[in-house]
Amino acid sequence: MTEKPAYNGKVLVAGATGKTGTWIVRRLQHYGVPVRVLVRSAEKAGPLGNVDVVTGKIQNPEDIAQAVRGCSAVISALGSSQMFGEASPGEVDRDGVIRLAEEAAKAGVKHFGLVSSIAVTKWFHPLNLFGGVLSMKLAGEDHLRKVFSQDGRSYTIVRPGGLQDGDPFEYRLKVDQGDRIWNGFTNRSDVAELLVLSLWNEKARNTTFEVVSEDKEPQQSLDYCFEGLTQG
Repeated sequence: MTEKPAYNGKVLVAGATGKTGTWIVRRLQHYGVPVRVLVRSAEKAGPLGNVDVVTGKIQNPEDIAQAVRGCSAVISALGSSQMFGEASPGEVDRDGVIRLAEEAAKAGVKHFGLVSSIAVTKWFHPLNLFGGVLSMKLAGEDHLRKVFSQDGRSYTIVRPGGLQDGDPFEYRLKVDQGDRIWNGFTNRSDVAELLVLSLWNEKARNTTFEVVSEDKEPQQSLDYCFEGLTQG
C-alpha cells in the first residue's frame, strides 16, 4: 500500500485503546512510526504491542503535558462513552480535545490529527441527543483549528460516518467538505489510515473534511482523498 517518505518523530495517540485508536496505532506501526499512548491503565495498553506508555487522564493537564513531551504529532481518537461524568461529551469530545490541543501546542507539537464526525454543525441531528455530542465535537474542532493554524503548526480533521470494523482499503471513499453528508458509514481502519497519511501528505494540512464509504472496491492508496481539498 501507500509508501511514505521518512517520518522523523514520535506520535502520541489519545484514545488508543478504543477501536479506532487501536487502528491508528496499527497503521503507525505499519509505517514504522514510533508511537506513544496516553492511557488510564498500562495494562490496557498491553495488546497494542511496542508502544511508549504514559498513564494518565485526559482531564488532567499535567498528565497530558507529560504525554505530549517530545512528540512531533498527536492523533486523537477520543470519544465519549457516557452521558454524564468524566466520560461525557463535554468532558471528552470538547474539553478533552481542547486540553490536548493546548498542551500539544505548548510542547512544540507540529501536527494534530483529529477524529470527529459527520453532521457536527447540525445541532438538530438525532446523534446530538447523546449529551450534545456533535456540538461538543464541533467545539473541540473549532479550538483545534484556532490553536494549530498558526506558528507553523497544522491540523487535519476527519469527519467519518458511522464507524464500522473491517480492514483498510476495502472501499472507494467519498470525500466532501462543508458538512453536507448526513449519513453513511466509514471503516475505522480507513479513518486511521487517513490520519496517519496526514503526517506527511502536504495536501492534508489544515483541512477539515467528511468521508464515507462507497462501493466495495480494493484501493491501493487513500492519498486521493486529499486531492482538491480547501483549507479550513
